[in-house]
Amino acid sequence: MKRRYKIASGFLIFLVITMTSLGLVLSYNSACEPAPAVSGGVELMKAIVYRCYGSPDILSFEDVEKPVPAADEVLVKVHAAGVNPLDWHYMRGSPYFMRLGTGIGSPANPRMGVDFAGTVEAVGRDVKDFKPGDEVFGGSNGAFAEYVTVTEGRALAPKPGNVTFEQAASVPIAAITALQALRDKGALQKGQRVLINGASGGVGTFAVQIAKSFGAEVTGVCSTRNVDMVRSIGADKVFDYTREDYTESGERYDLIIDMVGNHSLLANRQVMTPEGRLVLVGGPKGNWFAPIMGPLKAMMLSPFVGQEFGMILARLDGDDLALLGAMMETGKLVSEIDRTYRLSEVPDALRYSESGRARGKIIVKLD
Repeated sequence: MKRRYKIASGFLIFLVITMTSLGLVLSYNSACEPAPAVSGGVELMKAIVYRCYGSPDILSFEDVEKPVPAADEVLVKVHAAGVNPLDWHYMRGSPYFMRLGTGIGSPANPRMGVDFAGTVEAVGRDVKDFKPGDEVFGGSNGAFAEYVTVTEGRALAPKPGNVTFEQAASVPIAAITALQALRDKGALQKGQRVLINGASGGVGTFAVQIAKSFGAEVTGVCSTRNVDMVRSIGADKVFDYTREDYTESGERYDLIIDMVGNHSLLANRQVMTPEGRLVLVGGPKGNWFAPIMGPLKAMMLSPFVGQEFGMILARLDGDDLALLGAMMETGKLVSEIDRTYRLSEVPDALRYSESGRARGKIIVKLD
């Protein structure tokens, strides 16, 4: 018994030391490095750069080397870029476990932004579906810049002619997240009842419209100032969360898309049908465990109940972008743009995004 106790104690001590050490390593912030000298003779462009983790104050508006497309890449002159919560998560390196992929101590890649819309400037020798002059939209790292490269066949699609660059740039991450949450994870069917908790945000405004296009009966949840806007984009019913709690409504939903995470899974079960689904898209802020507690609880609860609980990790996909482009072209999907900033004002755009007050999307417009 004593030997077993010693082994167990030793293992526990080892585990505590290991987790503490990992926590210290992941949470360490290196000092911001100065901008490296740019080689002479290269073509330059303006871009937003970050060389350490922190607040928007660490972002820099710099001259950097203009990218050259590889054989299978497309070079796009960016006219507009979309702002997403993902951007400030990368900026802060938070939650800390993200740094296992983005870089320990400081970001491995100093470029920022993902969503973009623009005009094809040049193509690699193996590119077949795009040519210079084409108007496109998509997603690729480094979109907060005058130019960005993206691999053909991945997150790139033609921009509809009747849609502005700003509207197209608002779509990739947010609308694809909404689409894949509803269609793939939520398995939404025509005639079903769906509730969108967080219906006035970037993902939420697209989720309301996509669910309506699928033939669902849609209920949105938002604050008082956003009720009319959520109704205007197609919601059949809207809960003002400052005045009423949807978990106490007595209504039943086949699918809940939750961007907020402000109600427990058990509370959500009260308003789900016996075989209903709940898809977590967002949740509480935090550097450590708060953002992942919801998904962990969902994984533990789902096997023991008739309903299904899970989370969505969206993937940028060219086919889904093309589908969303077709929806924009026919007017089934409209971008709700809250504010527009210049490229040099990206720090202010991220501050506003972090505040959680944005209605719809925040856009960076390039001249």
